[in-house]
Amino acid sequence: MDFKKAKLSEILGAGLGEGPNHVRRPFYSALWQADGTKTRRFAPADFIGRYMEGFFDYAIADEVHELKGDTAQGNALGTLASCAHHIAVLTGTLLGGYADELFNILFRLGPSRMLAEGFEHGEPGVRAFTETYGLLEKITVIEPADNACSEGRVSKRVRHRPGASPLLFGRFLMSLGTFVSLEDISDALPPYQEEIVSVEMDEPLKEEYEDLEQDIKAAMREHRGNQSVISVALNALLAYPDRPFGFGDLIGREFNPETQRREPFLIAATRDLDENFVYAKERRLVEEIKASLDRGRRVQVYAVYTQKRDVTRRLERILSREGIRVALLTTEVTPELREAWYERQLRAGVQVVICHPRLVQTGLDLWAFPDIFFYETGYSIYTLRQASRRSWRIGQRNNVNVKFFYYADTMQETCVRLMGKKLLVSLAMEGKFASDGLQAIDEGDDILMAMARELVTEKGIGETASMVWKQLQKQQAEVFGVRAMEAPLSNTEGAPMTEVVPVPPPELLPEVVSQLLAFGTSLENVRRRRGSRRLTDDATISDQLALF
Repeated sequence: MDFKKAKLSEILGAGLGEGPNHVRRPFYSALWQADGTKTRRFAPADFIGRYMEGFFDYAIADEVHELKGDTAQGNALGTLASCAHHIAVLTGTLLGGYADELFNILFRLGPSRMLAEGFEHGEPGVRAFTETYGLLEKITVIEPADNACSEGRVSKRVRHRPGASPLLFGRFLMSLGTFVSLEDISDALPPYQEEIVSVEMDEPLKEEYEDLEQDIKAAMREHRGNQSVISVALNALLAYPDRPFGFGDLIGREFNPETQRREPFLIAATRDLDENFVYAKERRLVEEIKASLDRGRRVQVYAVYTQKRDVTRRLERILSREGIRVALLTTEVTPELREAWYERQLRAGVQVVICHPRLVQTGLDLWAFPDIFFYETGYSIYTLRQASRRSWRIGQRNNVNVKFFYYADTMQETCVRLMGKKLLVSLAMEGKFASDGLQAIDEGDDILMAMARELVTEKGIGETASMVWKQLQKQQAEVFGVRAMEAPLSNTEGAPMTEVVPVPPPELLPEVVSQLLAFGTSLENVRRRRGSRRLTDDATISDQLALF
């Protein structure tokens, strides 16, 4: 059978005398046409936006910081906001350090307000918003002239820097949001404590690390401004002490004007150490875990390197050899099944769970793991803030201990110290003001670039991570009234996890913090409705507004 003739017969049908069952389509009609007899499918947000405008009284969006980007999920937030009479958004980490992270959220919640302020949607609006409420760094590079008769070439570029003006809080957030945190109800929660654990490197590892650091410094000076060098080298300095084998050569790429291609070059060569040796940081982690298990407390361990240079598998093997029942959570367990996964591990008698902090940063309450150990922190403020509070939730009855492990005098210490500074900046935009946090806004940079700058200039010498985090804990206690542990761990944590730990009476919160602003409600209305919480003579409404 001739296939072409058969197809032509099917298409033309009755026109070729094939009988009444063949219907010919009109000539020059579309080759493909939608089948109108089937069920039409809609994305739920698209359907709501088209046909259900004004249908809902209230819309609620949780973890709104995940919707800050120009994504389909972010646009769905704007759709829900336009179709509901009222919308409430919730997040535990409103700001990660940059002012423009709030632009899309504010535009989706109140586009008329943003337009009235002179900001248009899109990249021009983000630029104007950042110029007004954020920080932009303008870099001008003047290259020397080739000879006396030619002019030097001038290149300019603008990049974002971390920071946000306090005017952003007073202009938008103060009248729009209510800032309620766990610290505001800390009298109903057990004590929470963060601790920095500094570990000295073993001598062979220290020598290899110092050699690698010197090679990387030389490469960064030689290839100044090359992003591939910064990314590859700094991640190597963070990961190499935790897995000093299997790294191979560190390769960067640079554009060659002669070949018009990005060509590889050697940044540094690493030397493999003994894979079977248990290093100092690993030994300290085992000691801390055994101490927690002796007190009847399960442990959640976080590590951020899980792919090519996997650290979690190595920790799993080390803990298993010590007789500790350990489980490893990976991305193979989908988010909707992770809560059930934890329940199965608890029934199986697991004592320690290891995972990447991103896997549990939202949506999980890890009450059964009152001790949280960051074996590696990474450099994401959002992830660190969310993951560190997974156990300190409503319903927790045991003291919560969070510990951050790092090798002393390494890039890990620099990262932990800078993360402590960035936390102060992040808290400032939630109405939790601290002087050092606002000062750090002017001095800050993104974590990766700040680590690169300190590596080359050695600017942070003399300022340890423990000093920064002690300062952070002190200011949190002063601003929020967070209660630290007042008794030794041996006294307060000797009981099993099911026993309720006695909670001392809470200290009074400062009035500036306890005065919360409701959505669209003035301070006078809040004061009338909360008659039992009267303002003191020293804390008046005018004093509070004077902050801005």
